[in-house]
Parts: sequence; C-alpha cells; structure tokens
Amino acid sequence: MYEQIHEAATYIRSKISNTPTVGVILGSGLGSLADAIEPEAEIPYHDIPNFPVSTVQGHSGKMVIGKLGGKTVVVMAGRTHYYEGYTMQEVTFPVRVMKAIGVEALFLSNAAGGMNPSYKIGDIMLIKDHINLFPEHPLRGPNDERLGTRFPDMSEPYDHKLLALAKEIAQKQSLPVQTGVYIGLQGPTFETPAEYTWLRIIGGDAVGMSTVPENIVAKHGGMRVFAASIITDLGITGQVNTVSHEEVLAAANEAAPKLCTLVSAMIAEM
Repeated sequence: MYEQIHEAATYIRSKISNTPTVGVILGSGLGSLADAIEPEAEIPYHDIPNFPVSTVQGHSGKMVIGKLGGKTVVVMAGRTHYYEGYTMQEVTFPVRVMKAIGVEALFLSNAAGGMNPSYKIGDIMLIKDHINLFPEHPLRGPNDERLGTRFPDMSEPYDHKLLALAKEIAQKQSLPVQTGVYIGLQGPTFETPAEYTWLRIIGGDAVGMSTVPENIVAKHGGMRVFAASIITDLGITGQVNTVSHEEVLAAANEAAPKLCTLVSAMIAEM
C-alpha cells in the first residue's frame, strides 16, 4: 500500500505548487465548503491513481486544493464509505495520501443522527470522542512502520486544543454548538428504535456511517484531528421518527454554511 499511496501523492503534487498542511473531508450535503476556497487545482477522484470513488448522492467526488483562511488546504468534497463495498484500507486511503502530501491537521465532518434528547435537527455537534462499532478495523493486518506504529494511542482521538478553539470561535460567532460522542456504524440502513436506545445507553450522542475509520488512520499517521457532525435526524428513545437520505441531505445543506464558517475561522486562527 505504501507504493500506491506515494503514486497518488506524486500525481497530486504534480498539479500544485504549494504544500497543503490542513486537510478537510466533507460529508453528505457539506460540499459547500469547497466553494469557499481560492482554488489552485480541482482533481476528480477518478484521475488520481489508486483513489476510491464515491457512489453516494451528495458527494461530488473531487479534491480541491487552494487557499482557505490564509492557508493552503486540501478539501475532499465527498468520501467513500465501508457500506459501498470498499475495504477499510480503501475507505481510509485518501487520509494516507493527504498525510503523504504534507497534511498535519485533519478536519472531518459528517451528517449524523442525534440520540441526545437535548439535540434538535440542524445542531452542530463537536466530536470529543467516538465509539467504534464498525465490523472491520482499518489497521487490521500487517503494520507498515513507515505509516505509523503498530498500537496507536487513542487517549486523545480528537485534538483538545482544536476542540477548545472551535468552542471559542463559535462563541464569538454567536453560534450554538453541542459537544458529544459519535458512534460509527457500518450502515447503510438507518438505525432501528431499539438500536437508538442501545447506542444512547452505551454513551453515544450521535451516530453515523463514517469518520471513525478516517480518524483512526489519521491518528496512526500522527495527524491532529478535529471533527463535527450536523444533526440531520433524531432517534430519541420513545419517539418514532422515519428518515430518508433526501431529508438528511436537506438538513445538512441548511446547516452547512454555519459549519463552513466555523471551520474557515478555525483554519485562519491555527
């Protein structure tokens, strides 16, 4: 895999003149942040050697490199998911490539179902920790020490300083934010009422189908990580809430500008 990573990284570097130090992966309905960049290059995923291509509605499938908040960033407008049939190594391959081209801090975003009874649709939840319930682990198999240590420390999966910065900026922007624990599941089905109840009992505030594998691989590579969820649907105990992907996209699109403003300001102040 090491050679495939560097083949992809070499191709991307051939298209740009500045080295990005910040990476951003955008989830469902959150592609508008890519529009805020002063672009140097836009590269479709299918042009990048060995790169997985998203098949999900709401993910445009391109890498945008340019200036945001005065810094050179690389933004992935859309991600791949384990439920699409990719292996965990393929799902997290873009994180490896971003590390290889110079990214030191990774920002992750997603659309998630809220289980905390104080949450409402459209809330932004800053992720302070996660629970990994995926059936596969992105680091399973032989470890390549060139990519990271065999047993990565996960005592601080989401960078405390970046989380504090997000709260400080949100306060300045008069932007209400929640802080909670994200649970990662395989999908693609949304959760049953009993599953929502169980996930809340074990400590989850929101649940989704991404982010956790990317976080693990980023930490394996020594990157700082910040992540946030937009609460697009609710699975509150005792309530029956039907949900569709179209509704999730609509809720994410409505709240996305607030998250984009927050992330832009964070990158500017880093």
